[in-house]
Amino acid sequence: MDTIRLTMAQALVRFLENQYLDVDGQENRFVRGVFMIPGHGNVVGLGQALSQEGHHLEIYQGKNEQGMAQAAVAFAKQMKRKQIFAVTSSVGPGAANMVTACGTATSNNIPLLVLPGDTYACRQPDPVLQQVEQIHSLSISTNDAFKAVCRYWDRIVRPEQLMSACISAFRTLTDPANTGAVCLAMPQDVEGEAYDYPVTFFRKRVWRLERRPAEEAALKEAAAAIKAAKKPLLICGGGVRYAEAHDEFRHFAEATGIPFADTQAGKSTLEWDHPLALGGVGVTGCSAANEIAREADLVIGVGTRYTDFTTASKWLFQDGCQFVNINVSAFQSLKMEAIPVVADAKIALPQLEKLLEGYKPAYTHEISDAQARWREELKRLDNLVFADRPDWTPIINDANADSAKRFAKDLNAGLCQTTVLGALNAWMADTDVAIGAAGSLPGDMQRMWRPRAQDTYNMEYGYSTMGYEVAGALGVKLAIGDQREVYAFCGDGSFNMLHSELITAVQEHKKINVCLFDNASFGCINNLQVGHGNVTLCTELRSRTQEGLSGSFLDIDYAKIAEAYGCKGYRVRTLEELQAAFADAKKQTVPVLFDIKVLPKTMTDGYGAWWRVGDTEVSQRAENTAAYQDHLAHLKDARKY
Repeated sequence: MDTIRLTMAQALVRFLENQYLDVDGQENRFVRGVFMIPGHGNVVGLGQALSQEGHHLEIYQGKNEQGMAQAAVAFAKQMKRKQIFAVTSSVGPGAANMVTACGTATSNNIPLLVLPGDTYACRQPDPVLQQVEQIHSLSISTNDAFKAVCRYWDRIVRPEQLMSACISAFRTLTDPANTGAVCLAMPQDVEGEAYDYPVTFFRKRVWRLERRPAEEAALKEAAAAIKAAKKPLLICGGGVRYAEAHDEFRHFAEATGIPFADTQAGKSTLEWDHPLALGGVGVTGCSAANEIAREADLVIGVGTRYTDFTTASKWLFQDGCQFVNINVSAFQSLKMEAIPVVADAKIALPQLEKLLEGYKPAYTHEISDAQARWREELKRLDNLVFADRPDWTPIINDANADSAKRFAKDLNAGLCQTTVLGALNAWMADTDVAIGAAGSLPGDMQRMWRPRAQDTYNMEYGYSTMGYEVAGALGVKLAIGDQREVYAFCGDGSFNMLHSELITAVQEHKKINVCLFDNASFGCINNLQVGHGNVTLCTELRSRTQEGLSGSFLDIDYAKIAEAYGCKGYRVRTLEELQAAFADAKKQTVPVLFDIKVLPKTMTDGYGAWWRVGDTEVSQRAENTAAYQDHLAHLKDARKY
């Protein structure tokens, strides 16, 4: 057998360069490049290997390990899992920083390959710098933390182990049913150790996306249940987009006349104004989808995980509602006591459609009426105007609603969040991509955002990762190219947590647009806090007084922060200023940040959904007691599993 002597790290890089993915006959290199922050745990091993072997890999210098890994997640998500970036860091805190991104990837079924350095396999120099010593087991390092958030985990303690580890890693990364984060931990000494690797290990290897057809028995059972339904509802999940089943989903809905709602991951599968489109469903859903969902007698979930936000903590659907689930994952297909159709959506939808020939639901005017009511509400949300008068109340009126007026006074600002979203949505080009992740914006955007083209909405809400937004915008930009714009939507809380890859965007001449909604608070959590009977505690960005954090709102000039990095910054307090800034930003070639001062409590409402949170059973506050009673009232109507 022909062999070649390479270090473990050199062999890994050569292997990465020769992995391809075949999707419906279209073959592409699967690993586009590597994000890295070199350190003593990976610089002389993997770093040397990338210099010597990485001829076809794009190498990007990250600024924060979590940030560069989140960029890789957003890239793979926008590419519909057909291409990835690998991400490497040193051992210790650098590796630990990537754990969050692995949670993001695995929760959302997005392929992510992380390659952290590790402590020495030989243990001779132990304890090395950044090593956490566990007295009950010397085999544990920081990298064991990845086990809980990865689909596949391995530690390469001998160079020859790389071969079986890589095969298992890429089996996982290219499996649509079980993909997620993969961690290959690399001890520092083993990275540089050599082995005579078989040349066949480095041959061009083509992984094929297997499109699994549905079993005939499952299809017949599903079709029988649908035919017996009078008011069925389709739920479009992210699996429809990843399977590239956009056309099949459209044809199925139109052929059957079944209306559809979308999840955060499924949004932008079809245009928002399709005659059968109801919009977002669940806790962050709109009135149209939630009204129809509440009356549905059967739900056909396509490529959805049925998170608590989609199902309103399993409360949204009536007790007798049945479920049919089309999903490549057997695990996901069994949720909600569904009839499971374990199959690729692109294959299964046409198969099921054939069995439903002639079927029509019993809807008359319900769909159009619900849509009309929601569009009237959208007009209201698009045109909200703050007025400094005693009778003005924000959208979310609670015990802490005076925050809006105080904010307007402290920052001389009066924009409403929903008005800004509506304006930006209207001004963006059809093919521009909107990206977001956490806080109140995902709820407002799932309700209000109106995609006019496919795959123009990249929302990370499986893990709801604050800090994904700016880093993710860089990943999206790498995916869509320089001819299209990407707009990151984030709050000041998310921006303060992680915006380091803004520097990478400047460094790489990648124009991203950051729409920073500054309400000087963790607004979403403040709403949750006071809405369930608590007093405000550590959720507003106020100065300290003798009474606590109850002074003036902090007025931070985020535009100047962006300008210091080399971006173009705009400080915005009025809609006119925003419109002028948006137009000027189109002319820029550097990254852009809009520092938009928006009033607290000007988010959208809940529109008939319930979300289970841990209300307190015993409290001295009557507001807490009332919230707990409301919790019990909803819980009795929720499905148990």
